[in-house]
Amino acid sequence: MSINDNGIVETLKQSPENGFRMLMAKYQEPVYWHIRRLVVSHDDAQDASQETFVRIYRSFNQYRGDCSLRSWIYRIATNEALRCLSKRQEETVSLESETTGVTLIADNSLEEADKLAAKLQRAILTLSPKQQLAFNLRYYDELCFSEIARVADSTPTSIRQSYHVAKEKIIKYMNQND
Repeated sequence: MSINDNGIVETLKQSPENGFRMLMAKYQEPVYWHIRRLVVSHDDAQDASQETFVRIYRSFNQYRGDCSLRSWIYRIATNEALRCLSKRQEETVSLESETTGVTLIADNSLEEADKLAAKLQRAILTLSPKQQLAFNLRYYDELCFSEIARVADSTPTSIRQSYHVAKEKIIKYMNQND
C-alpha cells in the first residue's frame, strides 16, 4: 500500500510522531539515493540524509503546501547534499583521496551490467552540479521539470535545458571506449 502525501501531511499536523514515521517509511530510501547520487560517498549520504530528516522534522511547521511534499523534501535533501559537497571542497579532499570513503571497484571484478552502471555513474560525475541534479531527479526519481525547478530554485525551461545537455554529455561519454 502506497502512503499518500496528503495523509502524511495531515498526520504530521495531528500527531507529529506518527506522521514522521509515515514520512520516513515513504521517503527514507528515495532521499538517501537522491543524496548518494550527488555526493557519491555512502557515509556522506547517510549523514546528509539524517540531517535532511532532522531539518524536515524541525521545520515542518514552515511547509505551506504551495508545492508538493515530495518537492519540498527533495529541496531540503538537495540543499543538504550541496552543503556536504561544499564542506568537502573546503576541506580540499579529492575523489582520489582515501579519506573520502569512496571505494571504486576494479572493472574486471564487475559483471557487464555493473560495468555499465559504473560507467554511467562516472559520466554523471563529469556533469556540473546543476546538470547532475536535473539528470538525477528526472532519470532516477522521475520528477517532472516543474518539480525539479522548485527543488533547484530554477525555472522549468532552465532545468529542461540542463537535463538535455546532461543527457547529451552522458550519451557521448557512454559511447566512448574505455
